[in-house]
Amino acid sequence: MPEEAEASRGAPIRVLLADDEHLIRGALAALLALEDDLSIVAEAASGTEAAAMATAHRPDVAVLDLQMPGADGVRVAATLRESVPGCRTMIVTSHGRPGHLKRALAAGVRGFVPKTASAEQLAQIIRTVHGGNRYVDPQLAADAISAGDSPLSAREAELLELAADGAPVADIAARASLTQGTVRNYLSAAAAKLGAENRHAAVRMARERGWI
Repeated sequence: MPEEAEASRGAPIRVLLADDEHLIRGALAALLALEDDLSIVAEAASGTEAAAMATAHRPDVAVLDLQMPGADGVRVAATLRESVPGCRTMIVTSHGRPGHLKRALAAGVRGFVPKTASAEQLAQIIRTVHGGNRYVDPQLAADAISAGDSPLSAREAELLELAADGAPVADIAARASLTQGTVRNYLSAAAAKLGAENRHAAVRMARERGWI
């Protein structure tokens, strides 16, 4: 009878955890491992490592931190959508912004969860995502609806992101393979769309809304 009960439960959900904060990742792995129906099959400390680990271990669910070195969680999710189509993805973040949520949903992410969630809540959300359903934190969903869509073009957003560390226009132009005049035009257009006085203020406003 116990063997039949074990068989009826099926195989555990195979989970990949990716977070560059080792203490948080380790604690989360230990807590989720206490759940009988979850199995932590791999851990990663960067976006690049997460993509490689997912390809190697083929998890059922990848739990991805939003901000990681190498590639952020949304970019990893987009990659896994193509390379490991059987793996469902979810984002766990302490920096949730409306723009981040919209990017995540466009990349096929099935769950978007703040790091304030408990391990018990996260385990249940992993089950929900694995079952083919979606979970989005209600507050983040409400913020995304009220914020509206980004007015920035893809190129404007790209150049604002390159300007985020205070790089001079010459450096931004070299990295984007554009002329300095073209870069100035794009940055001016982005600032005008956001109602910002300069590109530095535009970067700040775009980041606050999660548009870059």
